[in-house]
Amino acid sequence: MIFATNTTSLYLDFLKLTSQEINYGLFKTKNIYDKNDYIVLKLSNNDITFWTSMPTNEQNISIGDNLYLYYFTNKIDFFSYIKGFYTKSFDIVKQQKEIETFDKIKNHITNQHENPLISQLYSAIFLSTAISKELRDICVDFGVSHLVAISGFHLGVLTFILYWSVFILYNYFHKRYFPYRNIKFDIVVFSFFVLFLYLYLLGIVPSLLRAYVMGVFALILHRSNIKIISFYSLFTIVVIILSFMPSLIFSLSLWLSIFGVFYIFLFIKYFSKQNKIFLFFFFNIWIYLSLSPIIFYIFEVASIHQLYSPIVSILFSVFYPLSLFLHIIGFGGLFDDMLLWWFEIKSTIFDITISPYFIGLYLLVSLLSITNKKSFWLLNILMIGNFIYFLNSNI
Repeated sequence: MIFATNTTSLYLDFLKLTSQEINYGLFKTKNIYDKNDYIVLKLSNNDITFWTSMPTNEQNISIGDNLYLYYFTNKIDFFSYIKGFYTKSFDIVKQQKEIETFDKIKNHITNQHENPLISQLYSAIFLSTAISKELRDICVDFGVSHLVAISGFHLGVLTFILYWSVFILYNYFHKRYFPYRNIKFDIVVFSFFVLFLYLYLLGIVPSLLRAYVMGVFALILHRSNIKIISFYSLFTIVVIILSFMPSLIFSLSLWLSIFGVFYIFLFIKYFSKQNKIFLFFFFNIWIYLSLSPIIFYIFEVASIHQLYSPIVSILFSVFYPLSLFLHIIGFGGLFDDMLLWWFEIKSTIFDITISPYFIGLYLLVSLLSITNKKSFWLLNILMIGNFIYFLNSNI
């Protein structure tokens, strides 16, 4: 009922927008794509997201700028309206930008670096801002796009930092004035409140939204003595998110985030009783292998450097919280030389094609693995076969 209500509301908004051939509005620039003799702008406001182009960047438009413009809506269908559409526009006027909290934080981060790519990297992993094609190619080359795009891992680290920071301050007052309260519950609730403000500041990033809703839902389940790590819980989270925000059904970042959690749950189900030290290293390798067929199918590119992805993921567990702390105290440039060395590593990105029949089989076996152990071992055979195919394609 909630999904139907919100979808109907979206459709009514669509009818209102397309009732006129030309519309006028204020939009924020989410990304800029440089072409040969023109640029493509990704624009968004609270209602819609669309792409448009202009001959050259004469107005010196940058990401985050607010633009007034006229745009055509007479050829838009409902699905394009939900997903985001391309349309022609004219009379684009750049509005004088007001410095907001988000801009102040971003400037604090970028001012600590001289290299623009490094500034983009840190701004992306802390504020989920857009990155250039050059930096995107580097991330794809090393298979670390999932680390740059803010998701559940980043939220987990922030929750950990918030929890123990508040615990140190709150513990004294708790013991002295209200020892009857559940200190863990109080701190977790406060942490989720702060994280909600962070989510709102970033503009409701789909992958981060999934992680946040799942965290809140896990807290409710835990307080009710219900099993947290279950595929039913994941399914419920997906239904809740899509019911309240139907447009996210077309969000690639949300679905990639869901796939990531799904395979993490599979890993926990079948490997959780193994040696903890072994699991620490094996976890990132297995998750990389399990997601590779889906990643290859969607993006159709690969690189031999992607083999380093599990190692980089382990190192990122230390790098992310440490770099966050360094940026807070104003020493964010400490790792710049190391990052410049990484950016200068050259590699060849090649095309790789995965059959849709293979992906269909892979996803079916993945679902069957929830309850069938034989299907799980078949899943491992399929992912190893995909990995061998990846190596042969590279060689």
